[in-house]
Amino acid sequence: MTDFHIHILPSIDDGSKSPEMSHEMLEMLKDQGIDRIVATPHFYAHRYENVEQFLEKRQRAYELIGSPENMLLGAEVAIEHGISKLKGIEKLAVQNTDLILLEFPYTGFAPWMTEEIHNICAEYKLKPVIAHIHRYIDDYSKEQMEMILGMNAIFQINNEAFGNFHERHFVKKLIKSEHSIIFGSDSHNTDSRRPDWELLKKKAPQSVIDEAEKILQQHIK
Repeated sequence: MTDFHIHILPSIDDGSKSPEMSHEMLEMLKDQGIDRIVATPHFYAHRYENVEQFLEKRQRAYELIGSPENMLLGAEVAIEHGISKLKGIEKLAVQNTDLILLEFPYTGFAPWMTEEIHNICAEYKLKPVIAHIHRYIDDYSKEQMEMILGMNAIFQINNEAFGNFHERHFVKKLIKSEHSIIFGSDSHNTDSRRPDWELLKKKAPQSVIDEAEKILQQHIK
């Protein structure tokens, strides 16, 4: 199985605070049957001078934990005005794939956000993955959610969604509607936001988990 969304690189965002914590998280994932990890530290364009500055910081963090062979490097890219015109944005796609993980803001939806996503993907031939789609159901209207779900995108679900009645109901409807879905822990640490793949395996049909892995395999170069 693949954890497609996790903040495991040390001291780069609000995730792991140290190499020691990162190694503890790696052990937790191994014990839970995770074979491949996609490290997705937050990328906010307004916090970096350029993409290269972020990539250098990410590489240093990766090397601090011994450059694990089963880890692909990516980013959780916040959708901001003009993000599609940012030089080097395509370098934030997940390593060896055509997938780019994108996060909508919680402050409300506006049509320009989907336009930015369309421009990124059309220009660089990338496939958008919408991070933790279930988290937006309380902040966005039904019509806005339908607009997002109507995109030609893959929707990433956090395992934690299966522990919340409201979010679980939404995710089950999403599965039945045959959208492309993949999973991630969105883990940030070893306690309050620890990896929890046992919850997913307990609550989600194995066929759905298997299908998520097939989707990922189709996009790995």
